Amino acid sequence: MELFSEGEEKEFEVFLDQVGERLDKLLSLWDPEKSRSFFQKLIKEERIWVNGIPRKANYRAEEGDHVTVHLPKVRELEILPENLPLDILYEDSDVLIVNKAKGMVVHPSAGHSCGTLVNAVMYHCKDSLSGINGEVRPGIVHRIDMNTTGALVVCKNDIAHVKIAEQIKEHSVTRRYLGIVKGMISQDAGTVEGAIGRHPVDRKKMTINERNGKPAVTHYRVLQRFLKHTFMEFELETGRTHQIRVHMASLGHPLLGDDVYGTGKNPWNLQGQTLHAAVIGFIHPSTGNYLEVEAPLPEYFEDLLKKQL
Repeated sequence: MELFSEGEEKEFEVFLDQVGERLDKLLSLWDPEKSRSFFQKLIKEERIWVNGIPRKANYRAEEGDHVTVHLPKVRELEILPENLPLDILYEDSDVLIVNKAKGMVVHPSAGHSCGTLVNAVMYHCKDSLSGINGEVRPGIVHRIDMNTTGALVVCKNDIAHVKIAEQIKEHSVTRRYLGIVKGMISQDAGTVEGAIGRHPVDRKKMTINERNGKPAVTHYRVLQRFLKHTFMEFELETGRTHQIRVHMASLGHPLLGDDVYGTGKNPWNLQGQTLHAAVIGFIHPSTGNYLEVEAPLPEYFEDLLKKQL
């Protein structure tokens, strides 16, 4: 749950180890999911008060200060069903598992009000979607990045949503990805552990952040080595934002095509990172049996492997 929720007013006390921090930085440390510029905007709108007085972003915190934060209620987007193509891997009365296409955003947001997976599943499922994640994210129990392809679970009712969300929280869901990274990985297998949090400067990026990040564990093994790249399988123990992308970049082996965490030119004109959610497995919410579904590699990925990279 986010620390600062829309439409709420909350008060916090500044403690000794926070003394001297700029107000905007202090707020972003308290809630790393929101950007520093987000809080600067609230400060300009006089929605952030210290000891009952609106302060500027460069105000330096003092011990015992009481900071009041009031977030306005955000107007919900109007989400409409759209007859968009869906690659359905599995479907029953509880869940829908789709092979998400490259470039498709999972749920509507600023700049992506239509053409999303949610728009498509609303058309396909009609009124049969869980409502736990609200009007903007009906049925969505987990996400994958816009330019990552592969298996994604959509829940058709609240009971299925709760049961699968519990498995995700307990890290018992099987999630295996396939990816191509730059460079030669020397070890045949290994594990990357590094807490992931919002980047302190570029708020659109995540980074290894042991102080404010959340624990993240990625297991990997090499499938094939090429001249300049390595074809790999990743298994997630946790599911943080951009987890595989951040962890591999931290090893000096960013995903091929990653325009956020990667470096260098892209000779194949790829649309973002070469990463595919290949396998999803969980205990079915109604039958109690283990269900595992595999998503075939997209054509562009197969073509890259044939090039021998």
